[in-house]
Amino acid sequence: MSDANQPGQDAAEQEQKRPLTLGRSGGRLELRKPVETAQVRQSFSHGRSKAVTVEVRKKRTIGPGPAEPGRTEPVPAVAHDQQVHRPATAEPVRLGVVLPRALTDEERAGRARAVQDARKAEVEEQRLRALAEEGRRRQEEQRAAEEARRRAEEEVRKKAEEEEARRRADEDARKRAEEEAQRRKEEESRREVAERAGKAAAAKVAALAAAGKVAVPVEEEEEERAAAPRRGARPEAKRPAAPARRDEARRRTGKITVTRALTGDEERMRSLASVRRARERERLRLHHGDQEQVKIVREVVIPETITVQELANRMAERAADVIKALMRMGVMATINQVIDADTAELVVTEFGHRLRRVSEADVEIGLRGEEDVPEALGPRAPVVTVMGHVDHGKTSLLDALRETDVAGGEAGGITQHIGAYRVSLRSGKQITFIDTPGHQAFTAMRARGANVTDIVVLVVAADDGIMEQTVEAIRHAKAAQVPIIVAINKIDRPEARPDRVRQELLQHELVVEDLGGEVLDVEVSALKRTHLAKLEEAILLQAELLDLKANPNRPAAGVVLEAKLERGRGAVATVLIQRGTLRVGDIFVAGSEWGRVRAQLDDRGNSLREAGPSTPVEVLGLNGTPLAGDDFVVADSEGRARDIADFRQRRRREATVAAGTRGTLEQMFSQIAAGAAKELPIVVKSDVQGSLEAIVGSLEKLSTSEVSVRALHSAVGGINESDVILAKASKAVIVGFNVRANPQARELARRDNIEIRYYSIIYDLIDDIRNTLSGLLAPTLRERLLGNASIREVFNITRVGKVAGCMVTEGTMRRGAKVRLLRDDVVIHEGSLKTLKRFKDEVREVNQGYECGMAFENYQDIQTGDVIECFEVEEVARAL
Repeated sequence: MSDANQPGQDAAEQEQKRPLTLGRSGGRLELRKPVETAQVRQSFSHGRSKAVTVEVRKKRTIGPGPAEPGRTEPVPAVAHDQQVHRPATAEPVRLGVVLPRALTDEERAGRARAVQDARKAEVEEQRLRALAEEGRRRQEEQRAAEEARRRAEEEVRKKAEEEEARRRADEDARKRAEEEAQRRKEEESRREVAERAGKAAAAKVAALAAAGKVAVPVEEEEEERAAAPRRGARPEAKRPAAPARRDEARRRTGKITVTRALTGDEERMRSLASVRRARERERLRLHHGDQEQVKIVREVVIPETITVQELANRMAERAADVIKALMRMGVMATINQVIDADTAELVVTEFGHRLRRVSEADVEIGLRGEEDVPEALGPRAPVVTVMGHVDHGKTSLLDALRETDVAGGEAGGITQHIGAYRVSLRSGKQITFIDTPGHQAFTAMRARGANVTDIVVLVVAADDGIMEQTVEAIRHAKAAQVPIIVAINKIDRPEARPDRVRQELLQHELVVEDLGGEVLDVEVSALKRTHLAKLEEAILLQAELLDLKANPNRPAAGVVLEAKLERGRGAVATVLIQRGTLRVGDIFVAGSEWGRVRAQLDDRGNSLREAGPSTPVEVLGLNGTPLAGDDFVVADSEGRARDIADFRQRRRREATVAAGTRGTLEQMFSQIAAGAAKELPIVVKSDVQGSLEAIVGSLEKLSTSEVSVRALHSAVGGINESDVILAKASKAVIVGFNVRANPQARELARRDNIEIRYYSIIYDLIDDIRNTLSGLLAPTLRERLLGNASIREVFNITRVGKVAGCMVTEGTMRRGAKVRLLRDDVVIHEGSLKTLKRFKDEVREVNQGYECGMAFENYQDIQTGDVIECFEVEEVARAL
């Protein structure tokens, strides 16, 4: 079977290996291509390779085929672009033989394209193979370079480590050699010093014990031995020290441990410092005898704070000892650190010194001097304060007594400044009157006037009776514990009822003499100058009962009633002298300011050389404007006056800072609790200090939890450029009371659009600021009901939604107003109307009794029987 098939297989193999020719198969031409294989090694980028079996494709060529039997004309060869030419005398083709046909142009073009594509594919394959080979070569080179670099770094690192180890070994060896040499040198030095000290001490003790004489000190012996070569003596050759024997005691070396200290293996020798100290003590004992040194106890002044160095200097102790004492107390302090007085007191006590505590306030001790002895006191004029309600005639009454017209020059017809006047009576006696404002803003002025006075004259209008400020004046007088004289003014008016005034005074525990009490009352008329003599007589009678006395022969002391800043005169203070005599040239302290009296004027502008007790004067020469109510004391020297003023300014500044901090914290907490409060910043300038105090106090009272007034700056004097700059930086309003801005300040304010408000009456100022604050208040929202409507039917309309057919049962339903939907008297929706129609027309409002259609904005849940409530919200302005 196999032999039979063998010839067929050989024929098939021969047929397969035969070259590609044009043949005939089934009446058509066919191309047969041979298939050959080969082994190719394929290389990859990471260094691997692989043997791959590939198929070898050869070029297709067309050549002449073998001669067929019966054929007289050979078959011409056909190339790609060759044309077949036949001879003209060719023999006709035999029947049954198919001759090869000529290729068309399309076939030749297709074959040409196939050949070109094969060539391009071969070129691309060669290019890709070259690129792969180039990439593999580059990777090999990079890998080799990386390996070489790594080996080089490794060698460098190893060499560096070896060099470092060698250097460390050399350094350790050098240090050990130096330490060993130093230790040997120190041991030899100690041994030599100990031997010399022992020999000297033994010789000294032997000499003292034998002869009882003083031995020559070791220093002199050493000087003798040192001077011997200079005198010609031959110095002894220095013999080398003999090595210590085993049984000799040597100086302990190395660290001391607990075991070595307890066992006592080695005996420690005396150090060189110990020998020197013993030698010094012996020399001092021989020089001073057996007297012991006594410690010096010093008196150490300790202020509120002191540095460690200063404390050591005051005790004459070393600063290191003081620091050690503090460390024992648990206080770690450096030499320049400040310690408190209590800690310094403990240190001084430990060192055995006496101490005396002082403080910064001690500078004021003895400023007012000692109390006057009764023998030095003399009579003085009474000080009378006139108090009462506004527009009850206080200033007019004083004008009638002084025969002046002060009330005519007051702005608005009311007194806004505290005034002090001296009235001389026909009998030769004098009375000092203090006029206080009656407006409610001047509470501090009235309280100050009641505190410095001897008698209070309470002025009450007969036609008006007891008013609010009258009650306040009564309270101030009772708090100051001064007697009250009631002056019932304006009795010349037809509606005057003095008896009603006396009856109203009973409600405030003031019982006049006519009703069986002890309070004096006088009916007067400032306009008609009626019964003024009776009022003066009552004042003198009350002063005689009080027995007023003061010592004029001492430095002056008093109180500042008012202070102001005038052009050309500087700071001017109105002072009431309470004791002593004030002279021109005296150095004084007024609160936190000091100065020298350059001039002093009375209430009529006359210059005075001296001012005794109960005399009101205007003092010139202050370096600053004091506050109303500050004490006025003459100092013994300018240096002390300056120190006291500096101390008081520092204390006032610290108090101001502390108060500002508290206010800031309180504002912060209030803002956290109720939101940010609106503020109205202002800059206040006034003509006098008392009015400034009253204005600032009244404005602060206007503040609420929602709006507040913040006084950025308040001072006495005109408005200057710095005030305008401050107002611009803080967006504040400048308020001027009886003062004006200078031309530079006005120009700057006009350029920067800063508002400056001028006032001459205090209640106008307060009302204006109150209205401004009211504008900062958020308006009140007030709801007003317009009407109700009942839903009768609900209609569902396409593209509109649900529409309620309603009947207006009360009021009016208005388009644009807010509405509520009530179901069983419970509000289930609140919003606005989308439409309001009457039949098919959109209307603005529908009144009671009419039907309408309504639809809600973005709400569809409406039912029959619901009630629609229509209302509007109004904003009502609030006022303080």
